[in-house]
Amino acid sequence: MSHVMSHRGNVKTGNWYEELRLREDEKKEYLEEKERGELFYQKEDFLKQNMLSPVDLSVTTDGSLHFGDVVVLVNLGGENRECSAISINADINSVTKTPFPGIKAPCGVNAGRDIQACTRTAFILTSVDGSPDGSTLNYEQSFALKTTCGFARGLYLMSDLQSFQKCAKNSRLQEVNLDEGCSFLSWWKIEHFDPQERLEYEGQRVPANQKVVIKHCKTNKALAALGDQVLWTAFGKEYEVTAHTFLDSHKAEKDSNHWILCTSDPAGSGLLLLNHPLSAANNQELTHAKP
Repeated sequence: MSHVMSHRGNVKTGNWYEELRLREDEKKEYLEEKERGELFYQKEDFLKQNMLSPVDLSVTTDGSLHFGDVVVLVNLGGENRECSAISINADINSVTKTPFPGIKAPCGVNAGRDIQACTRTAFILTSVDGSPDGSTLNYEQSFALKTTCGFARGLYLMSDLQSFQKCAKNSRLQEVNLDEGCSFLSWWKIEHFDPQERLEYEGQRVPANQKVVIKHCKTNKALAALGDQVLWTAFGKEYEVTAHTFLDSHKAEKDSNHWILCTSDPAGSGLLLLNHPLSAANNQELTHAKP
């Protein structure tokens, strides 16, 4: 018996109606999310647009740091690290739109290789002892580091004693992060990079754009960038930041603990450190010199 077709070739069979409605619903949902800006690429673009927004750094006329100054904290790098800056470690899950767009607290920090002044990298030197804005910051004087207002929410750089539940993600050393409110956990102090010179410099003005050691007041651990602990973020490869003092054979902090609080070139053309290579070279030479 010959085969007899029971329907034409263009007749739809199976669950075609359900599949059609499913595709229509998916398309509708996609368009609604796109209209609200909730697609992944839109969230990522929104994050980067706000985090990489340029910030004007302070210009120092006397070569010293002052309360209220906006600076970038730069580590010149070393054997296993490139030059990097303390940066807000935010992803699309770290962003909230209430009551206004910004990052959620608490939020982590990394050492990013992009050291240009922007929302991610700018910090405000904030008084914790009643010193007015504009007064000089001195060696061994307590202060706080606060992100800019707006999208960065004015969060404070904090740390606390290392514990099993609270520690850096990769190295398991003392964690450093950003959180709301200024407390003793957000107090830091600056020491001269050379231990043999610290007593002599104690109480004197802290120079801008020169290598120093930044220590956490509560734990006395030095801020560090770890070249052997690499993290992949929405902004590329970055280094883990922790509070841990790394000493060499001379009992001096290693280059992972050396930081430069960078201000702007008076001409308004970016970081003073980048526009004066000789200054950077001198800082690098001091980094590798033995005390």
